[in-house]
Amino acid sequence: MTAPVTTGTAPDETPVTADGGRGAARRFGALALAAAVVVGLLLGYAGGLLTPTVTRPGENSVEAGFARDMTTHHAQAVQLGLMAFQQGEDAEVRQIGGDIATGQQGEIGTMQTWLRLWKLDPTGDQPAMAWMPDGAGLVKDGLMPGMATPAEITKLSESRGHQFDVLFLQLMIRHHLGGIHMIQGVLDEGHDDEVLKVAQTMKNTQQTDLTNLQAALKRLGG
Repeated sequence: MTAPVTTGTAPDETPVTADGGRGAARRFGALALAAAVVVGLLLGYAGGLLTPTVTRPGENSVEAGFARDMTTHHAQAVQLGLMAFQQGEDAEVRQIGGDIATGQQGEIGTMQTWLRLWKLDPTGDQPAMAWMPDGAGLVKDGLMPGMATPAEITKLSESRGHQFDVLFLQLMIRHHLGGIHMIQGVLDEGHDDEVLKVAQTMKNTQQTDLTNLQAALKRLGG
């Protein structure tokens, strides 16, 4: 007698999902990136502790304004970068998004540590960009240079595939251009050596990012 044929999955077999396992891999990658963002933040805090405290920038100093405003600016870059890592179709777009999210989260940690060491609140009573000579004219609808509007972020979150990749690259290019202008402001007007050193590193990193973002946008026909 022929043994009956079974069609169930053996206990030691791993079922294959409809997307070939890519969904699970993406979820695992998102968790790994989230952990990396947390580590980056902690490293940023640790780096900020190395700042000399013999003379501290004051409440309305260029350095304090920069740290506060750039924290807000960076926070949106982290948001956009995480979206790219999770939703991007193009592998390079996902990689760029993840790198920006982890890198700028670490820099947020550094800037927030500065403010604590300077005995200053995370937010001040001056308007955004008041620390830059041309700052007032750079704020549009409450947003600092290069920042995406709520409508643009909603459009990005609702986009998929190639459309998402191109829109992300366009928004992040504009975001970095605005950020570099702000960084140049503290380089021109600031006096704290540690802040200037970190700001120059930020500028160099964002200029490299810009080269990669623009090349990716060109490749994708955006």
